[in-house]
Amino acid sequence: MKNKAFTIIEVLIAVAVITIGIMGILTTIQQTVAYMALSSSRLVATYLAQECMEIVRNIRDTNWLNSRSWNDGLSSGDWEADYNDLSLSFYGANLLKINGGFYNYDIGNPTRFNRKITISDPGPVACHGSICLSVKVEVSWQQLAKTHQVITEEYLYNWL
Repeated sequence: MKNKAFTIIEVLIAVAVITIGIMGILTTIQQTVAYMALSSSRLVATYLAQECMEIVRNIRDTNWLNSRSWNDGLSSGDWEADYNDLSLSFYGANLLKINGGFYNYDIGNPTRFNRKITISDPGPVACHGSICLSVKVEVSWQQLAKTHQVITEEYLYNWL
């Protein structure tokens, strides 16, 4: 006669297999949520870097409109700027704040993002014989116990 009842060992093995499967699923969900948050932060950092490049271009273009030298206010060094600034400020390693959806250094809730603009003169060889400035923007932040960075760099020319 064949015994169709589960033995205690079979029950324990079945519970262990189910437990391992559920733990694997929960770990995958946890990692997915963490990486989604990191992807969101990386997207914000990319936009912050792009905004900084636009700020520097706006300073150059405003110089042209006001009949000033194209690189007036764009000296070599480390700088920071807000979206509504007409000039660069010395870099102070300050964290950006958010106020009404806008990032700035003055008012709002602190964020994890730090933004630095580095301007340098790369010389005529890098600029293919022209006069240009190297503009590098670094946005960094702490997340998942690591420092993350988005860096963008371009040459700014006096093409007028």
